[in-house]
Amino acid sequence: MDIEDPLGPLDPAFAAAFKRDDRRPPCQLYLVSPLDVRGAFPDRLRRALGAGPVAAFQFRVKDVDQHAAAKLAEPLQAICAEHDVAFIVNDSASLAKRLGADGVHLGQDDDDPRDARALLGPDVQIGVTCHDSRHLAMEAGEANADYVAFGAFYPTTTKAVKHHPEPSILSWWSTLFELPSVAIGGITPDNVAPLVAAGADFVAVSGSVWNGDEAAAVKAFEAALAAAHRT
Repeated sequence: MDIEDPLGPLDPAFAAAFKRDDRRPPCQLYLVSPLDVRGAFPDRLRRALGAGPVAAFQFRVKDVDQHAAAKLAEPLQAICAEHDVAFIVNDSASLAKRLGADGVHLGQDDDDPRDARALLGPDVQIGVTCHDSRHLAMEAGEANADYVAFGAFYPTTTKAVKHHPEPSILSWWSTLFELPSVAIGGITPDNVAPLVAAGADFVAVSGSVWNGDEAAAVKAFEAALAAAHRT
């Protein structure tokens, strides 16, 4: 879905004058699953969540029916519960309802956030992909989303992307709105610092954790996020 932001381009100098509000909680790690969560993946998830602080885990599988998806999700949901990590379902409010998940993450082509809220109730977290659009983010906020996601900030092979916002969109959002923002797309421990400085409340990562040693990666993100907040 390719939407031109009616607000036009954001002044790139906006970020230069931005200072992260220390009253907001420190930026946290948000893990997104690989597409294949079969086999040894539950053990890998347990290792990752045991290695350092993780705020949320998004269950993201494609091209399976809801019954099969639920069977794959249930052991992962239990592991998240053991570690007090929010379990978020990608795309499907109905699957989130079936599982009693902590939240659902909706793309622009998925359920309307208002419909998801009506189905899931007031306590379930609803996140919305907003690409590089301030307009879409404000619409999501008006629809009572709990967070907005911007990206992809860096090149990524996890999914095909057409939208590449500048970090200044995080600064703009953080300045004007209390609703948390999630930065996504090609984020690694080595490149996360500018996104933290720009105001991201969460960084969503997938390949940088699951394409190698997941425990080492989570520990590296913990150190990188702590260092970014000290600067």
